[in-house]
Amino acid sequence: MESLKVYILIANRFYNDGIRSALGLAVENHYGYPVIMNGEFPKMTEYMAENIAWIADMEGEVFSCGADAPTDLPEGVSMTNISLQELGERMREADVIIPYGLPKQTNEPPPACAD
Repeated sequence: MESLKVYILIANRFYNDGIRSALGLAVENHYGYPVIMNGEFPKMTEYMAENIAWIADMEGEVFSCGADAPTDLPEGVSMTNISLQELGERMREADVIIPYGLPKQTNEPPPACAD
């Protein structure tokens, strides 16, 4: 079986398990490229930082598309800031593109659900 290039487009920071899904693909001998859209970074816990580092070790890459500047990237993790045009060029080589999660809501969540 040949290795696949899979891009996972993560549109909302609450769906950070898309990074873990890319790691699972890497373990199965595929190339996982999670893309965090619109600067919606998940909370950078030690667990999340380890997952991102492990993706890089498995020849994958974690991208950020839509962060205002490279300095807006979370510290201590290896993430590449990429423009929407560059992302489009890279995705032309993809075997699978997965839009992951829901876009951010326009209404405020109730206090019990707010993060």
